Amino acid sequence: MHVLLVEDDAVLADGISRILKGYGMVVDVTSNGSEADALLKRSEVAVVVLDIGLPGIDGFEVVRRLRARGSNVPVLLLTARDAIEDRVRGLELGADDYLVKPFAAPELAARIRALVRRSSPRPSELQLMGLTLDMHAKRARVNDKVIELSAREWAVLEYLLQQATRVVSKEQILDAILPWGEELTLNAVEVYVSRIRIKIAGAGIVIRTIRGFGYMLEASKE
Repeated sequence: MHVLLVEDDAVLADGISRILKGYGMVVDVTSNGSEADALLKRSEVAVVVLDIGLPGIDGFEVVRRLRARGSNVPVLLLTARDAIEDRVRGLELGADDYLVKPFAAPELAARIRALVRRSSPRPSELQLMGLTLDMHAKRARVNDKVIELSAREWAVLEYLLQQATRVVSKEQILDAILPWGEELTLNAVEVYVSRIRIKIAGAGIVIRTIRGFGYMLEASKE
């Protein structure tokens, strides 16, 4: 995940960059709004994390120019300003989300991932062995037989299919399936996985528990 961080406070920029890299993101940093505008004209990034108060042009103008060029790259505004007018202005100009300083590192990373997920093109169907998820009809089938899933079970299974053959933690699953502001326990993830295992039996796939790390969905070797 390629992030452009635009922040004129050098200490804060360094700290945010280290945090995001710790979450596996690739981070480019600039401290100037005009330079950020120039970078966005010639390079592609997955998301922009943008301070409002910047030298050159401010963050509002960076967003305005970005959207005027027809770019849909997600923008997360970082600001010390908590006035409702600033938040409304940023969103109306085309920003996708905002975060008021100071903020918690996990919240920043989760919001960035959520923005990238929402902006990514979604396939019409996910399929592995005998399991198929019809993304438009929201219908799951095992060997052409429809199975019933709750909304949360669907979300967990969709994420596991998207990450098939990769190990994902319970925390990653929660980040992926929950709308911002909702809470769910790690034990609940275990319950959903247990239910899903029963419902997809016979599909030729298995959700393996990788002790100490999480889960991995893969084709069954049996």
